[in-house]
Order: sequence, then structure tokens, then C-alpha cells
Amino acid sequence: MARIPLLQMSDISLTFGGDPVFDQLSLVVQPGDRVALVGRNGSGKSTLMKVMAGLVEADRGDIVVPPGVSVGYMEQDPDMTGFATLGDFASASLDPGELYKVERAGEGLKFDPARPVETASGGERRRAALARLMAEAPELMLLDEPTNHLDIEAIAWLESELKSTRAGYVLISHDRAFLRALTQATLWIDRGMVRRQEKGFEAFEAWRDKVWDEEDLQRHKMDRKIKSEARWAVEGISARRKRNQGRVRALKDLRAERASMIKRQGSAAMELAAGPKSGKKVMEAKGLSKAYDGKSIVRDFSLTVQRGDRVAFVGPNGVGKTTLIKMLMGDVVPDSGTVTLGTNLLPAVFDQARAKLDPEMTLWDSLTGDPEMRVSGKADQVMVRGNPKHVVGYLKEFLFDDRQARAPVRSLSGGEKARLLLAKLMAKESNLLVMDEPTNDLDVETLDLLQELLDDYDGTVLLVSHDRDFLDRVATTTIAMEGNGQAVTYAGGWSDYQAQRQENAPIKVEKSKLKAEKVKQEKTVSSGLSFTEKHRLEALPAIMERLEAEIAKLEEFMADPELFTKEPVKFQKATEALVERQKALAEAEEEWLMLEEKAESNG
Repeated sequence: MARIPLLQMSDISLTFGGDPVFDQLSLVVQPGDRVALVGRNGSGKSTLMKVMAGLVEADRGDIVVPPGVSVGYMEQDPDMTGFATLGDFASASLDPGELYKVERAGEGLKFDPARPVETASGGERRRAALARLMAEAPELMLLDEPTNHLDIEAIAWLESELKSTRAGYVLISHDRAFLRALTQATLWIDRGMVRRQEKGFEAFEAWRDKVWDEEDLQRHKMDRKIKSEARWAVEGISARRKRNQGRVRALKDLRAERASMIKRQGSAAMELAAGPKSGKKVMEAKGLSKAYDGKSIVRDFSLTVQRGDRVAFVGPNGVGKTTLIKMLMGDVVPDSGTVTLGTNLLPAVFDQARAKLDPEMTLWDSLTGDPEMRVSGKADQVMVRGNPKHVVGYLKEFLFDDRQARAPVRSLSGGEKARLLLAKLMAKESNLLVMDEPTNDLDVETLDLLQELLDDYDGTVLLVSHDRDFLDRVATTTIAMEGNGQAVTYAGGWSDYQAQRQENAPIKVEKSKLKAEKVKQEKTVSSGLSFTEKHRLEALPAIMERLEAEIAKLEEFMADPELFTKEPVKFQKATEALVERQKALAEAEEEWLMLEEKAESNG
């Protein structure tokens, strides 16, 4: 027996006064579908979801939702007018006997139903909207970036709920791990076309690359055919051309078809340039403790950060990750303990609150008005890593067009705001990057590019993120902030932290004994490595592996025998980078051997 679709769209077309967002789009969502909706920032994902929800009316086409089927949409900016508290909004459509569902969702998503609407942050409002949707449990859920503003624990709760639901859902998210765990089909929006594959996000990138390779091959064949036919048209004798007017018309049609092919949006031309090298030791914290209003942020925390480290800070929202980073940077004074910063530091900060973006300023003014980017006497240029560039040209490197340059920042999507912040960050030379939630709203391709840039960055990175996949790709050390002042250092990224935490799960012991054991571990060198040395020894293999991979990449790049003559500047830079990484690898290997011998001799 054929299933009745939850939603059916036929021949949908939509424009916003310019090129079509969609044209002749048709798709079906079946009961139980678990669909990833993917595409570049600005491709129309959120718009398509609003059309599916009936919030945006298409110019043409039909949308059919069978009688009795409920469709729920999680709003990015929910309108809470008329509601006193977040709980009032989240429970508005529920019967009194179902109010427990909002309380349960509130616990899982970590929002307070009693919070007054007027004092709630944007993140709290979004969590309330998500709780409302989960409590209503419609047969079709439309989820637009539900993991934004959720910490890893809340993401895990939502992931579990969506795995167990019988409802169908369409899901937009930048979180690869979340998409891989939940989806069984993929809708891909690309240049106004929506393609569907009956495989989850796990298979998306291979599918996308195959489609693009086939497009490139088709363009190449068409270009060759046009060139061949054009040569015939020029060289053929007059009588021959008269007998072959059909062939001339076919050439004209070929050219029209080639011109109608929509060019793919390229990747952002982002570039991270490290400034002068910092000292080998970037920062050293000893015995840090900090509390606010009786709540302990960290207690007796020590950490040494070396040049080139990628240190990730993970933990629930509100646990104090940003506060700890500010203490390490010297911006917040600890209650006790010391922080010593290394020499020659040039920090650059990516702010999760996006406080550096004035929503009423244009993109143009946002860049040219930045004191660190301003070019004296040049209103149309910005300083980019020591060189002046035209402001529009620089914006184009981050995929903004001429029209957007004069648009207000408030008109940008979340992903576009993130790209604008990256444009401001990457204009400056630095050797220490502090990135607080940089992955929010970025599309998969931009995330890939950002990861590659961080891999190649010569400086040091301090990173806060709830994106498990990104943490695995970038971090060499993870600081897990587990509440009550506990901040524990682990080697590697998120998966490494989880594995080590599971392996080292302690048997219940009296707190006094645990404290005594920690003091003994840190202070009694004669019984083995210190606490810091132990974790440095665990981190070094990943550091050496990364350096070896970078050396291999550079050697492959320099293997071109014509590189020296064609690109002498690139050859020189690659040579310097290779020497620097070979030296760093030798130092890391020497340090590892020293610590290994010390561990064995005292074991």
C-alpha cells in the first residue's frame, strides 16, 4: 500500500526581485523521512524551509499537506509578543496535562521556562522555540539550525530525541556529526536546483564532488565542440555554409546553452597570515582559581601552551570557558594563581557574541571604519595584512557581492555575519588566534576551508566550539570544563577526550583520597612525571603527526621542477616553512624522547 506523503511540492518557483531562488522545484517528504537539507550559505535553505512551512508564498506552484497532518517549524527568531515567560511561549498550544513535556525539554535543552521574555537572550529564545516544537511533536518537523546556541550535552539530548521519534523531519545544520548521526536522505540546494539522494549526510560530499566533476567534464566537452564548430564556420567555403545553415544554427544554440550554465559559487578566498613568531612558550598558568557569586569557574588549574598548540575548551554553556580563556589572556584577574604570557604575542579574537559588528553599519563602513583596517586618506580601501586593498575586492574574497557591500550588517544571514567577522580577523597579522564559537552558521565548504587554514597557521590557537567534528579535525589538546571548578586536560580532540575519559573513568573514591593523589601526582617528581609533563607526553604524538603531514604536503608542493622559475616567491616561502617545520619536528621528537626516558626511569 502506497504511503501518503507528509508534504508534496510541485513546480515551485520563487524570486525576490532578481534571479530565481528556485525554479520548477518539486519534492516529496514521506512519513518517517530523516532528511538533511544542505547547501552553501545564501543558497536558499532557510527560504525553502519557510516555503515548506507555509510562511513564504511561492510565485508559482502547489504545496500539498494532507488533511490531519501537522507540520511544525522551528523559528530562528521567534515572535514572543504577548508572552510573559519562555515557558508560556513554549506551552502555548499544549493542554494542561501536557505541560510536563515543556519542563522535560527545558531540562534537556537547558533553558529556564520561568525566564521573563523581556530579559531572555537570543539563544534562550531559540531554545524555547525548539522546546515548543519538541513538545508539540508534529508529524513533520522542520528544523533550521537547531544546534546553534546548544552546548554539547544539549546537542546529545536533542540527537537522542530525534533518533527515537517516529516523526519525519527536515534538518538544516552545520554540525557534521549531528547530520551523520540522524539523516537517511539528503536534499541539496545548488544554484536554484534541488537534488535528492536516498543516503544520509555521510555520503553527501562524495556525491557533491561527483556531480561537480561531471559538470566540469560536460562544460569541457561543450567548450571543445563550440571551438571546433566555430573553426568550421570561419574556415568553411561560402557554398558549404549555405548548405549547412542547420549546423550554424546548432552552433548558436550551443553557445546559448553554454552561456545559460550557472557558474558555481567558488570557495571564499580566506587567508590566515601569521605575524612575527611568538616565543616558544605562549602562556603558562599555575594554580588558577576563580569564582563568581560562590560559583567556582576553575580551581587549582595549571596549563602550559607552546607555540603551535591548538587548545580546545569544551563544556556546558555557562560553565566558564570564555572566562577561563580571558584569564589566560590576562583580561580577567584570577582570585589566585598566576598567568605568564610569552613574548612577542600578536593576538586576534573571534567573538561569539559578534559584538564587533554594528547591525546598522554597512559592510563597507564596518571594514573601513575599523581603526586597525583604516587606510589614511583612502575611504575605499582597507589594510589587509599590511597591504591596502579595495574594500569591495576584499569583500568578494569572502563571497560578498557589490550590492551587499552597501547593505546593512543586519540584512546578513548568520553565516554571512560569521564570514564578515572572519574578514575582519584575517585582515590582521597574528600569532595567537582566540576563536570563540567560530563554526556557528558556517556552511560545510567554509568550515572545510577554515579547518585547512588553521592546520596551516604558524601560530597558536585557543578554540571554543560545540562542533565535535571540527574539534576532532583541529584540536591537539582539549580542556574539559566539567563544572564545580573541574578543568581537566586531555590530549587530542573531542573523540580522543571521550576515549580517554572512558578509559580513565575512576572508581568511586573518597574526595580526600583523590585530592591527596592529585597533589602526590603533581609534586612528587620522584614517582614519575608531573601532571603537566604527563599530558604533554600524551599530546606530543599528535603534534609530531601533524608536523609530519605538513612536511609531506610542502615536499609534494616543492616537487614541481618548474616551481622555482615560475613562482620564486612561493618557492622561497615554502622552503622557509619546510625548514621551520622540520626544526619543530626535531624539537618535538627530542622533547618526547626526554619525557619518555624520564617516565621509564622513574616507572
